[in-house]
Amino acid sequence: MPNPFLLSRVLLRFKDKSDELINELSAATFTPDGSLWLGSDESLTLERLSPLEHCIFGKHKSFFMGDFIELFNDEDEIDIEGISYANNYLWITGSHSTKRGKPRGKSAQKDIKRLATIKTDDNRYLLARIPVLDGELLKSCSHPDKPDKKLTAACLKKTETTNILIEALKADSHLSPFLNLQLPSKDNGLDIEGLAVCGDKIFLGLRGPVLRGWAIILELEVVESDPGVLTLKEIGENGTLYKKHFLDLNGLGVRELCLNGEDMIILGGATMALDGLMRVFCLKGVLNHDGDSITSAGSKELEILFDLPFTLGCDRAEGLTLFPCLGESDSLLVVYDSPSPTRKIEPNTIYGDVFRRKV
Repeated sequence: MPNPFLLSRVLLRFKDKSDELINELSAATFTPDGSLWLGSDESLTLERLSPLEHCIFGKHKSFFMGDFIELFNDEDEIDIEGISYANNYLWITGSHSTKRGKPRGKSAQKDIKRLATIKTDDNRYLLARIPVLDGELLKSCSHPDKPDKKLTAACLKKTETTNILIEALKADSHLSPFLNLQLPSKDNGLDIEGLAVCGDKIFLGLRGPVLRGWAIILELEVVESDPGVLTLKEIGENGTLYKKHFLDLNGLGVRELCLNGEDMIILGGATMALDGLMRVFCLKGVLNHDGDSITSAGSKELEILFDLPFTLGCDRAEGLTLFPCLGESDSLLVVYDSPSPTRKIEPNTIYGDVFRRKV
C-alpha cells in the first residue's frame, strides 16, 4: 500500500566507485548554499552533493576529515552518525560506541570467538565542528558577516582513547553501567546516532541505551578553550556538564535528530540489530528546558508524525533533514543504510525519500 506521507523522491548521484558508500549512508543535512552533506558509518570522509535540478543532486566531492581536525588515527572509522549545520559550521558526531565481532558464517569456532570480541575504534569518539562556506570545508576563515571574527575547526577535547564527554558520563547515574561494562552498540550499549545544533545548544540522540522503554537525548554546550579544542560548559543541575531528556518513543531509540524552529524532529528505530518499526516524532519546545526533562508518550509535547515504510532486511532509515519540497516548507528528506535494490537505478546513484509531516 502506498505511504500517504511519501511526497517525492530525491535522486542522489555519486562519483564512480561509490557503490559501497551509498549502501552505508547514515546522516544528512543541508547548508544555505543548497549543498547536501552526507555521512557514512564506515569512512573517514564527508560527502557533498550539489543541487543539479529539482530533487536531483550530484557533482559529488569527498572531504577527508583529517585535513580539518585532528583524528586519533587515519585508520579507524569515525562511524559518522549525525551531521548538523549551525552558524557557519558543519557539526559532526561519531557514534561513541564499541562494537561486537560479527559472525561471518564460515567457521563456527571462529564465529563464536568473534561474538566474544569487543572492539573500540578510537575515531568514533569524535564531536567536531568545521567551518563551511559556499559548499567548501575550511580549517579556518573569517566570519562572512563579521570579518574580525574567526571561524575555526575544533573537536571536543580528547582523552587517551575517548573524550571528555565519555569521561563525564562514566559517573552518570543512568549511563555509567553501560559505559563501565563497555556494552557495545546493538547490545543496548551507548550509541550516539542523532545530532542537532542550534546556537550554543548541541543535542545528541542515543540509539542506546533505552531504559525500560525510555530513550535519551543529551544536551550540551561547548566553548573553545584552546585553538582547535572544545570543552564542555556547566549547564545542568549541580554544575553537571550536560542535561538529559528522557522520551517515551514506544520503546524505540533515537536514530536521527533535526530541528524545525523550537521543535525537535526525531527519527526513532530499533536499538538492537533487527528489523522493526521506524517512526518519526516531534518534540515541542526542546530549546526551553532549564534542566533535565521527561516526556511521556501521548503528551501534548510529544507528537507522532508518521511511520516509515517497513521493508524486511533493507531500507534502514538513518539520515533525516528538513527539505522544502513541492510547496511543503517542513517536509523531511530521509536517506537509508542498507537500501533496497529498487533504490539503485544505475551504478553510484540512489533514491532518498521526501515525506510530508501531515496529510
